[in-house]
Amino acid sequence: MWFLWRSRWWLWKLVFSSFRVDFSKTCLLLISQPDSYRIAAYLKTAKQMGVEVMIASQGEFSLVSEVHEGLHIELNDMQSAYEKILKVANKTPFNGILGCDDSTVELAAKVANTLALPHNPASAARLTYRKDLARAVLAKAHCPVPEHHLLNLTINLERQMQRLPCPCVIKPLNMSASRGVIRANNAEEFIQACHRIKAIIASSQSLFERTHVLVEQYIDGSEVAYEGYLHEGELTSLALFDKPDPLEGPFFAETIYVTPSQLGKETQALIKKRVFQATQAYGLTTGPIHAELRIDENDAWILEVACRTIGGDCARTLDNGTDFNLEQLIISLAMGRPVKAKLAEEARGVMMLPVTEAGILKRVEGLSAARQVENIEKVDVIIREGHELIPLPEGNQYAGYIFAKGATADEVVMALRLAYAQLKLVVALLFKIKRC
Repeated sequence: MWFLWRSRWWLWKLVFSSFRVDFSKTCLLLISQPDSYRIAAYLKTAKQMGVEVMIASQGEFSLVSEVHEGLHIELNDMQSAYEKILKVANKTPFNGILGCDDSTVELAAKVANTLALPHNPASAARLTYRKDLARAVLAKAHCPVPEHHLLNLTINLERQMQRLPCPCVIKPLNMSASRGVIRANNAEEFIQACHRIKAIIASSQSLFERTHVLVEQYIDGSEVAYEGYLHEGELTSLALFDKPDPLEGPFFAETIYVTPSQLGKETQALIKKRVFQATQAYGLTTGPIHAELRIDENDAWILEVACRTIGGDCARTLDNGTDFNLEQLIISLAMGRPVKAKLAEEARGVMMLPVTEAGILKRVEGLSAARQVENIEKVDVIIREGHELIPLPEGNQYAGYIFAKGATADEVVMALRLAYAQLKLVVALLFKIKRC
C-alpha cells in the first residue's frame, strides 16, 4: 500500500512539474509586426534589464530567431490573436504587454486589460491609428485640428470636391510614415491624387479602409514632433523635435529631427497643452506618446497623436549612454514600474535618408566621408544592396539614418546636411513585365 501511494505521488509530481511556471522571472509580451525596426531595440534593452521577452507576431517564416520561435498569431484577426495570447498567458504569466507599432497597440491594450496589467483603453488605442475616427473625436473635444472630411472613393469625386478646402491633403485612414499622403492645390491635382491613393490602399484590411480617405485643409507652418509619456494620466515631456526642412508637399518625406527645439517657451508650452488635450480626448492614460503638430500664427494644430514611441530608429537620439534609453522607460511603464528619464544635455539630431529614386539599390557611396563629418555619431544604412527602393507616396521606407550631436541645434543640423551631401545611393532601374 505504501509503495502504491509513493508511486502515485511521484506520478503527480512528474505531471505538475511539466506545467510549472517560474514566477520569479519577469516576462514581457511584445506584440509586433515581424519586420518592425523596434524589435531589436526592445530585445536588447529587456536583456539588460533582466526581463524575458516573448514576441507575438506573424513570424512563422521570420529570419529573426526570437520572432520565429515566438508566439505566432494572425494580426489581421484580432479576436483570434487575443484568444491565442490569453491561452498562453494562463501558462506563462506576463508582467507587461507592449504593442510596438500602430497596428498592434489596440490588441496589446485589449490583452493587458483582461490580464489587469497597465494599459490604455482599447478604444483609445484604436483612435491613435485611425485618422478619421481620431479627427472626429478631437473636433468634438474642441481640440485644434485642420478642417477635414471623409471622402468615399466609390462616389463621384467632382461632386464631393465642391465642399472641400483648397489646398488640401489627402490621406489613407491608417497608414504611417507619410505613405499615401498627397497635397492637392486644385481640382485636377485632387482627382489625380485620389486615383493614386486608391491603388495604394487597395490592400488595406477592411473594405471601408480600401474605399475611404481623409481630406483635410493644408496648414502652412512649421512642423514639430513631440515625444513624451503618460503615467496615471499625467503627461511628461521627453523631447520636442524641430523639423527644419519645410514639409510643403506634394509628398511629405520626413528628413531632419533636431532637439532641443528653438521655439519660444510659450509655444512649447502650447504644444504640450494641445498634446495633453488630445490624449484626454482619446482616453489615453499610460505609456509612450508620439505626436506631430503644425505651428502657425493661430495655434498648434494636431496632426497625429500615437501611443507608441517615435518611429524607426529615431529613438536613439534620446539615448544617454548607459544611463537611459527610451525602451527602458517604455518597458518599465508597461510593467507599472516607471523609471526616471536621464536625457542627454547636448543637442541631438537624426536625419532619415529619403528614398528619392525607384529601383534596385546597387550600393551607397560616400559612407566613409559622411562618417568623418564633425559632430556625426553614426551613419547607418538599413536597406541592403539588391533590395527594391520605393519612393513616396507608394513606399514607406527610409534608406537609413544619420545621427549627430553638438553644442547647439544649428551645429547638429549643419552636420547632418554635410554628411548627407557626401552620400549617393546608386540605383539600378527595375523593369517590371506586365502580364497580358
